[in-house]
Amino acid sequence: MNSLMQTVTENLIFVLEFLGIVVSMVVIAYAAERLEKKKSGRSERTLTTRKIAMIGVFSAIATILHMMDFAVPFAPGFYKLDFSELPALIGAFAFGPVASVMIEFCKIVLKLLFKGTSTAFVGDLANFVIGCSFLLPASILYLFHKTKKNAVAGCVAGTLVMTVFGTAFNAVYLLPKFAQLYGLPLENIIEMGHAINPAINNVATFVIFAVAPMNLLKGGIVSLVTMLVYKKLSPILHSSR
Repeated sequence: MNSLMQTVTENLIFVLEFLGIVVSMVVIAYAAERLEKKKSGRSERTLTTRKIAMIGVFSAIATILHMMDFAVPFAPGFYKLDFSELPALIGAFAFGPVASVMIEFCKIVLKLLFKGTSTAFVGDLANFVIGCSFLLPASILYLFHKTKKNAVAGCVAGTLVMTVFGTAFNAVYLLPKFAQLYGLPLENIIEMGHAINPAINNVATFVIFAVAPMNLLKGGIVSLVTMLVYKKLSPILHSSR
């Protein structure tokens, strides 16, 4: 009975932490948009009917891409790579940071409804938080100066932030939380990484050789594709705005 109560308590705490992080990301995005509107003198609402509809469309596309995740050869199988941040980044450039966070959150909710979780929800939290750590720097930089140069700078900044933050977040929070909620000793997770790469011997080397390359790869590919297609899509996305 005590074990059951402990498990329920741990999961409840995790859910509350998850919701707290979601709220924090929305607040950061909203504050950035408010500051930009104050500087530019614009009075446009943060969420218009058209924006909400487009957020729904991009969320659906992101969900499909998220469920098409795949394993990578340099990380254990429970680490999956996907490119669901592609529609989120396009939506972020078109409609702002708040839209990007909402797309990320809706994507996670839809994925859980259709596919569930195989990582005790830790992987879902990781995807959301680390995705936002990429989208927010990129979209906020672009928000204040909407030029191609700034879009590139935003993508580079977002990729670097995601890599550094994602690596640290995995080491400090996600891996220990996964081990706790999934009932798997952290040493076993390290052994999985060591079996793939002998250089992995502890948490630090695990995130450096398994997590960091994945985030760099994702950020680089998503940024490149976005830069190639956004200019062509922009007139369509902003028509009748």
